[in-house]
Amino acid sequence: MADRRENPIPGLLYKLFVFGFGTFAVIYLVAPIVIALTMSFTSGQTLKYPPEGFSLRWYEALLDPVRSATEHAAAFNSLKIAGLAVLGSLLFAVPATIGMSRMRKGTVGAIEPLLLSPLVLPSLVYGLAALIVANFVELQPSLWLTVAGHVVVFGPLMYRAASVVAQGLNPSLAEASTVMGASWFTTLRRVTLPLLMPGILAGAFLVFIQSLDNVSISLFLADAQTTVLPLRMFALIEESLDVRVAAISGILIGLTLVVMLVARRVLAPRQA
Repeated sequence: MADRRENPIPGLLYKLFVFGFGTFAVIYLVAPIVIALTMSFTSGQTLKYPPEGFSLRWYEALLDPVRSATEHAAAFNSLKIAGLAVLGSLLFAVPATIGMSRMRKGTVGAIEPLLLSPLVLPSLVYGLAALIVANFVELQPSLWLTVAGHVVVFGPLMYRAASVVAQGLNPSLAEASTVMGASWFTTLRRVTLPLLMPGILAGAFLVFIQSLDNVSISLFLADAQTTVLPLRMFALIEESLDVRVAAISGILIGLTLVVMLVARRVLAPRQA
């Protein structure tokens, strides 16, 4: 009888491709983070890899309220804009999610692309277009105009995250609440919103991170007094390759990891 043993070469090639490409992708994603962190602990005077020595001097300089006053103001502005962008996104994304979950699939298919279209349009193009429109209606660049731009561009992220959760909800739960005599507001507060909370929190995290990191919209819509952290970091690199940029990156990386771990802990499904 003919030998019917399978040829192991295709399986080996498949594993080599998957694990090899996966390893390369992980290294490509993690290596810049590791390099930025190591450079932030240098004892040298400029950004250089490998670092000349180990020191916390640049974190101390970054926390100095006198030397880094401009950076502190930029960080405060970025946090304020990101927080207001999250609140603004909540005002339209959550009602849109609830409303769309009660519509027919055909209607949702026609409206949803309009809600998600800001995610497709390059933010640089939108920032320039928003600036032109603002000048046309005699609105000057400001913090509030920047917040409005961030809500328009990043708000769909919250809608997308919340709508994914809404698709898995059982509509009979809200109907049962109504049958039991609860008002629409009570049903919304006690049934619908708690069920949507994982998607809302995930969307809030995405909006906050994207808003905090944005450059293009803030570049066009922020005024001279509203200096944001990403633009300040670019200025520090252009001026003197200041190592405080690496220290800022280290703090942002650490905060992001902490928030992700907390979110994973809080939003993890609980077993009965």
